[in-house]
Amino acid sequence: MSFQTISIATDARGVATLTLDRADKHNALSAVMIAELTEAAARLGDDPAVRVVVLTGAGASFCAGGDLGWMRDQMAADAETRFREARALAMMLKALNEMPKPLIGRVQGQAFGGGIGMACVCDVAIGVEGAKFGLTETRLGLIPATIGPYVLARMGEAMARRVFMSARIFDADEAVTLGVLARAVPAADLDAAVEAEVAPYLACAPGAVAEAKALTRRLGAPITEALIDATIADLVARWESDEARAGIAAFFDKTRPPWRTG
Repeated sequence: MSFQTISIATDARGVATLTLDRADKHNALSAVMIAELTEAAARLGDDPAVRVVVLTGAGASFCAGGDLGWMRDQMAADAETRFREARALAMMLKALNEMPKPLIGRVQGQAFGGGIGMACVCDVAIGVEGAKFGLTETRLGLIPATIGPYVLARMGEAMARRVFMSARIFDADEAVTLGVLARAVPAADLDAAVEAEVAPYLACAPGAVAEAKALTRRLGAPITEALIDATIADLVARWESDEARAGIAAFFDKTRPPWRTG
């Protein structure tokens, strides 16, 4: 498989490592990366040789959220284009969430915005101590809409309300408390902790694993097409708000948005 923004390596056991490979951009989600991740989820899901997928990032960050160029494009776009781009992001998250292979998150660095969404679509995520996390959208006048169903599925409403609206930065230990991570370990122990999650699947029947994963989705809170479309509409409406225009302009101009008092 040849990609521009991600890489995939599969070992002899059938463990595929899917790496976000834009280290210089902190693995921010661009339109190209979103499309490539969607394709990779389909290919890996359909590949009978793949038993487990490990999702990680190159460099210091797991995923810093939306790419700045992508954000600039959204501000200049019309509503139809914004809807299309938001839907591409939503469908990428859906593809990873529903991939019929175990998806293990190896969160080797910080995760913000969409990066938390990426961690939350993993079946289990192990993170490194010292990593920082945040749902930072409201600082820009936006909302964590398309990632919202997956964040709420992972955290639950009570936990999500601690961090969903405030854009507060939290550490790896709190990410464990909130349910984003299953464990936070020293960097030197990260690979061993991930392997401890991977290895049990290699003794399981692949078809049974796939059906058990699908069963958990049916038994849990359903993330339906209607719900996904509603979150997309919410995000598009936010992009068109005066707050979003002011917040994103302030971000790029390195000035204070009008609502900031502290």
